[in-house]
Amino acid sequence: MIYKNRIKLTFISFMSYALMGALITVTGLIIKNVSTQFKIPISEASTILNFLNLGILISVFCSSWFLEIFPLQQQLDCGLFLTTLAIILSLLSTNLIIFSISILFFGLVSGMILSVGTFLITNLYYGQERFQKMLLTDSFFSLSGIIFPIINIFLITHKIQWNYVYSLIGLIYFVIFFTSKTMILPKFIKNEIKTYHINTQETYINTNIFLLYVAILIYILGQLGFLSWIPEYSIEYLKINIEKSNIIISIFWTSYMIGMWFFNYFLKLYNFKKIIILLSGISTLTIFCFIQNTNYLLSLFIIYLLGFFSGPIYGIILTLTSLQTIKPSPKTINFTLLFGTIGTLLTFLVTSPIIKFQGVKSALIASNIFYLLIFFIFILFRYKQIKK
Repeated sequence: MIYKNRIKLTFISFMSYALMGALITVTGLIIKNVSTQFKIPISEASTILNFLNLGILISVFCSSWFLEIFPLQQQLDCGLFLTTLAIILSLLSTNLIIFSISILFFGLVSGMILSVGTFLITNLYYGQERFQKMLLTDSFFSLSGIIFPIINIFLITHKIQWNYVYSLIGLIYFVIFFTSKTMILPKFIKNEIKTYHINTQETYINTNIFLLYVAILIYILGQLGFLSWIPEYSIEYLKINIEKSNIIISIFWTSYMIGMWFFNYFLKLYNFKKIIILLSGISTLTIFCFIQNTNYLLSLFIIYLLGFFSGPIYGIILTLTSLQTIKPSPKTINFTLLFGTIGTLLTFLVTSPIIKFQGVKSALIASNIFYLLIFFIFILFRYKQIKK
């Protein structure tokens, strides 16, 4: 594969995470707008994120089989159709059902392209370089988390219809699609998939891999449960407006990206299997500090620390999972993404009842407990590695 083509494939991986990041962060931020426009309680409005998560879950679950059946270009063509349809429905939605269907279509597209992007990175790069590229790829998720809350604030302050933001998100997929038309798509994905079934026992029953599956589920559940309710928590406990609460989210994703770039260099010198315990421990402590704090300016500093130290965790988990088999298995990678998507799907299923009966602060406390569980899982994982 020529160098230029490899760069374009890597770019598609970057954009796949940018698309996912835009959808996740924006859908969490527009819950109040959905509640107001469709005249429903905010706890019910949060179910629209479940439609996004359901679409992602279906696509990620089916993706490894789709790669065996359909050429990559056919999948991208189908994604273009679904993206166009999703944009039209989001703009013309007159009730919650139509809008939820458009969000489901966005989820199907983002889940498909996320699986493809992750699988490309794990096959284009090896060893330490794979880990570095995975962190860089994941940083595009956080880059969208910086840009799209700002766009959301712009739309709100200029009295522009809030659902227009989904048209802008759709442009990311159009960039992916048209980039794919200028390159040679890798046929080796379809042809080599069968060679990756080296040891089914190793792929699905290995306890180390199972621990990583559970870790990524709890990590995503904890992170999104925390971030999704920060706007409501900040308004209630920090006594700030919606624009300032969006700034908190943007600062998180900015520091998240900076943290990945920093550790991308730092972990060349240090074993990332060891440092993930430290990162998860510090992240747990910073969430606890954020919940105890009532000062807005101090909350910006704390959220910056959280983003910086939690940034590399997702990429490290994906890399560790891909390194548990001799060659990167598409089903192992997809199962890792699948468990992460299940964590996303559970976000509002778990936090909405907590919000309803205990209040928004209790939802953040629950997220803090999830981070603490991750910390103990990584200690157990490290212990098993040493013992082995």
